[in-house]
Amino acid sequence: MTPENTDLARVLAHIDANSDSFVERVMEYVKHKSISASNEGITEAADILVGILNGLGMQAQTITTRNHPMVIGRMENQPGKPTVLLYGHYDVQPPEPLDLWKSPPFEPEIRDGRIYARGIGDNKGQHFAQLLAIESYLKVVGELPCNVIFLLEGEEEIGSPHMAQFVAEHADKLNADLVVTSDGSLHDSGRPVVTFGVRGVASFELRAKTANRDAHSGNFGGVMPNAIWKLVHLLATMKNDRGEITIDGIYDPVVPPTDLELQAMAALPLDVEKIKAELGMTAIDEPVDRPYYERLMFQPTLTINGLHGGYGGPGQKTVLPSEAYAKCDIRLVESLTPDYVFEKVRAHVERYAPDVEFVPQNSMLPSKTPMDSPFASVIREAIVAARGVEPLLYPSLGGSLPDYVFTKILGKPAFVVPYANADQANHAPNENLKLDLFHAGIRTGAALLAKLGEMKS
Repeated sequence: MTPENTDLARVLAHIDANSDSFVERVMEYVKHKSISASNEGITEAADILVGILNGLGMQAQTITTRNHPMVIGRMENQPGKPTVLLYGHYDVQPPEPLDLWKSPPFEPEIRDGRIYARGIGDNKGQHFAQLLAIESYLKVVGELPCNVIFLLEGEEEIGSPHMAQFVAEHADKLNADLVVTSDGSLHDSGRPVVTFGVRGVASFELRAKTANRDAHSGNFGGVMPNAIWKLVHLLATMKNDRGEITIDGIYDPVVPPTDLELQAMAALPLDVEKIKAELGMTAIDEPVDRPYYERLMFQPTLTINGLHGGYGGPGQKTVLPSEAYAKCDIRLVESLTPDYVFEKVRAHVERYAPDVEFVPQNSMLPSKTPMDSPFASVIREAIVAARGVEPLLYPSLGGSLPDYVFTKILGKPAFVVPYANADQANHAPNENLKLDLFHAGIRTGAALLAKLGEMKS
């Protein structure tokens, strides 16, 4: 057994022996409100984290943005060893509706082997597990086996509006070999996962106005154009009944999956009938022959998020709508950029409905790390060492995270290694984190440090 592995065994034993006190400490941490949407407790939470990081011997500070501060801590005293950037976010979602919580959201409570509190799964419990892994290594061994940069954001729950600018301006402080984010959920079977990418997103509105007021559908029907029909006809030109996006050029930049990605996709557990039953669906969307995970990982999608206009109240109102709008998003896969997509959508609208207003909204680039990255096997080995089970490998997630700031701005490989249970109810009442998974997260964080320490930078 190498010295590093001997050290790891001692560190894991320390983690096991201190599991109760670690639970008490994370519960104390999540008591502190840090709601980014309403700016409640943000500064106080950032100061708490700086105190914790400094207490570990890191060089820690808050760095201001145009809104909420970033927290950064550095411990880089292992020349020749890799540097890992651990990213998380200390802000949380608003807790409402409060009446649906079984216990107050900022008064953590343990029930049935789970901690219940706002932010315990998303993301305070997960990055606190990483902090405890670092602390455990320092207490047992006296030093870390690799170099660590800790970056904690205070605006993730409001869309990370200043993340890209911050990373670009402070790249010198974030010069790591790889980035690991512990956020999100394990597979619903409980197996750990490693994710190599995320889809991006480009949101937009389509706004139609056909007259200066609504009109009587009898007196003006057939005379005054209906704003909702105008949007319906336009939307019908953007996607066909076979599930294909029909906006010219939208698929041109899409990079097909690699053989490694296809192999990983094929190895993922899948029960389509269970998914259909849980959602009350009778069928999967078109095209019916497209593999399930290919839809979520490697294909762009066009979604109508909402179509609004006219009368929606009880009963009937024979009104002819003069205004309508549709909210849409396109999920982006690798090499599709928001600017490119917005350009193609704008041209399509000008061609088919030039009097409809196209309004770009929020967007986020996709991100992808090659599955043959030399760090991939290190992360897998760390999970096996900590948990005794092989992780599932996800080439990409269907949703969007600001991982592009690491892969495209810093040019570093980035991985998502979640610690929370699939039914953590993040963003919802009764958010929770299983105690055994919190404990496994601390062990995984420690094993990751050890395995990175066995590498040469």
